[in-house]
Amino acid sequence: MNCKLILASASPRRRELLDNAGIVFFVRVVAVDERRGEGETAVGYVRRLAEAKALAVAREDESEWVLGADTTVTVAGHVLEKPLDATDAARMLKLLAGKWHEVITGICLAGPNGQVVVDHAVTRVKFVALSAKEIADYVATGEPFDKAGAYGIQGRASCFAEQIEGCYFNVVGLPVSLVARHLRVLLPA
Repeated sequence: MNCKLILASASPRRRELLDNAGIVFFVRVVAVDERRGEGETAVGYVRRLAEAKALAVAREDESEWVLGADTTVTVAGHVLEKPLDATDAARMLKLLAGKWHEVITGICLAGPNGQVVVDHAVTRVKFVALSAKEIADYVATGEPFDKAGAYGIQGRASCFAEQIEGCYFNVVGLPVSLVARHLRVLLPA
């Protein structure tokens, strides 16, 4: 994709996915309050955060397109954000073990003249059953701590994903095809 983009995210996974897709970008991050609102749905939450991140950066540079994104995981009515600590990570993984869950990523593209596009992707993932030892061993690797739902499918947790319905890259942290589709419309060649 032949465009220049500002990525409003410090996520190394999102940077890698954009690099691999050939999308030219640079990173600028502005802190936003990431707390989920009382009664806020998972979809509403990630869409709101993606937009808040993109608009916070877009206010600083109104000449470029800015991409904001946020990911969360839901299972059995629980919204799983990034774990607070090892106990929280183990709790999340126990909830996911042997079950289907949804990974939801909100995206926002904010551009010149106040243009804003907000969208989201949902991918269903089924984990294998996990023993307490498997969960403890995975938490001990440190991999769960900066990831929604306490796992990285592209890492050691790849052994846990039995089935995937939808965009794999969404589970990693950015639905690249969805972003590219919007960029093709917003920035035609």
